[in-house]
Amino acid sequence: MKRVRLFSRQLALSLLIGLWLAVPAAAETLLRSDHPTQYTVQKGDTLWDISGRFLRSPWRWPEIWNVNPQVANPHLIFPGDRLELVYVDGQPRLQLSRGVLKLSPQVRSRPWDGAIPTIPIGDISPFLSRPYVLNPAQADEAPYIVSFGEDHIIGGTGVRAYVRALDESGGKYHVVRPGAPYREADSDEILGYEAIYIGTVEAMSSGDPATVYFNSSEREAILGDRLIPSSGDVSWANFIPRQPTGDVSGSIIGVKGGVAQIGQFNVVVLDRGAGDGLKPGHVLRIDQRGETIRDVVTPDSRDTVKLPDEEAGLLMVFRTFERISFGLVLNAVRPIHVLDRVRTP
Repeated sequence: MKRVRLFSRQLALSLLIGLWLAVPAAAETLLRSDHPTQYTVQKGDTLWDISGRFLRSPWRWPEIWNVNPQVANPHLIFPGDRLELVYVDGQPRLQLSRGVLKLSPQVRSRPWDGAIPTIPIGDISPFLSRPYVLNPAQADEAPYIVSFGEDHIIGGTGVRAYVRALDESGGKYHVVRPGAPYREADSDEILGYEAIYIGTVEAMSSGDPATVYFNSSEREAILGDRLIPSSGDVSWANFIPRQPTGDVSGSIIGVKGGVAQIGQFNVVVLDRGAGDGLKPGHVLRIDQRGETIRDVVTPDSRDTVKLPDEEAGLLMVFRTFERISFGLVLNAVRPIHVLDRVRTP
């Protein structure tokens, strides 16, 4: 009996030691060396910012989130909430502590009222409800403005326009102008066209041509501008940072805002989209493309050397089209340029 008790004590001690050793091993993989043990959410925080306080890789937030059963959506946190770092079965976990909760379905159905966003929503809000990308068929076949009537050559808010190839009335549409093509970085294949946003119209009557009325405009509309059906906003509640399930490899093929050098919070265009497995919330590593140089040590030779790609930052995909995606640069450790690579981190 004494031997059995001694063995049981030794077994229990071994398990405790193993658990104690597992804690730093798991923590070393996920957690920053200077992570806090708790954090009170502040107004202006983002989920990405908070994750970065605890984790080496902020997109791994779901791996350490301890779902609190009294919270309908565990990814919704609010200013004043306290996050605590605990260990469950030797694994680091973040749990939410709110004290006395007063929840209602109405509050949870409107996550934008005070909840902490995943990323700075103000930097991407214009890109959530507008088309911005035309696939090749839309650029050629979408309904188009053929006249503004009364000898007008431009249109805008409060103006009627006449549209061909529009078969229904009562619908709401975005007016866009086909811009430069978006090309795959390596093959130069046209994936789609930039859709320059003009404004919104409502179809008043069908026919050939149909009659539409401009409800709003940000630019002057011209003959040939195309109509795309209006779509609802993309909910930022879906932007839970995570790694793509498969290997993704592509390139930055454009940047919104007319900047030459890309930095934090710039919106970039990628030559990979929903058809390649990308979804809103996917985090990709940015690699500065290595330059190809001539070997100057042997000047008579035509040998060239391709320098290695260097890590330049991280982005998160927030909107996808079939073959193109938009991403927000969340971290930049070196200058980023069009044609730099993106890949699964």
